[in-house]
Amino acid sequence: MDIEVDYEFGLRILISLAVGSAIGFEREYSSKAAGLRTMIMICLGSTILTLISLVLEENSKDRIASSIVTGVGFLGAGVIFKDGLTVKGLTTASTIWISAALGMAIGAGQYFVALSGSIAVIIVLAVLDRAQQLIERLHQVRSYTIATSNYFEFIPRFEKELQSRKIAYRIKRDMKEVDSFVVAYDCSGPEKKLDELNAYLKEEPDVLWYQY
Repeated sequence: MDIEVDYEFGLRILISLAVGSAIGFEREYSSKAAGLRTMIMICLGSTILTLISLVLEENSKDRIASSIVTGVGFLGAGVIFKDGLTVKGLTTASTIWISAALGMAIGAGQYFVALSGSIAVIIVLAVLDRAQQLIERLHQVRSYTIATSNYFEFIPRFEKELQSRKIAYRIKRDMKEVDSFVVAYDCSGPEKKLDELNAYLKEEPDVLWYQY
């Protein structure tokens, strides 16, 4: 039996391997949940499924493409989680999604789309990450939860401290516990000033505990 070898399909798989490796390396270097092997497998899987759809009947192509999108959606949802008041994993989830899209583009033979898309993804993940870190040093928002044993003296003193440090704030909620008051604040300002605020709270005698 003669076996027909499609070298073009093999080339697309190798290109998919390279693209998945490039994106996965950046994720692995950044110690993210979905790293090198995960991104390679997602990109390869999307490419292979797209290649299979090319040799099937016309009405099967749309079903396979939509199945890839659905499956990747489940993978992406699995890496999103809530850590306190912060939602994490959104960048990793979107990277999984775009890796699958690039894999599909490679499988369909859209090399220019795949190449330009890959370059754009690397720029966003690697270069703009540095810009985001700079922005966060200049301005960030922290949600503080503070327990105090002396509410009526501590709160005015604390808010005066925030004003003197030029830290913007708003009270989200306060509640009475058995032997303390718990107050939640949103505070925004430069990273350095918020770190100094942490040091102040550690030394404040009326603060039983705090977290952010």
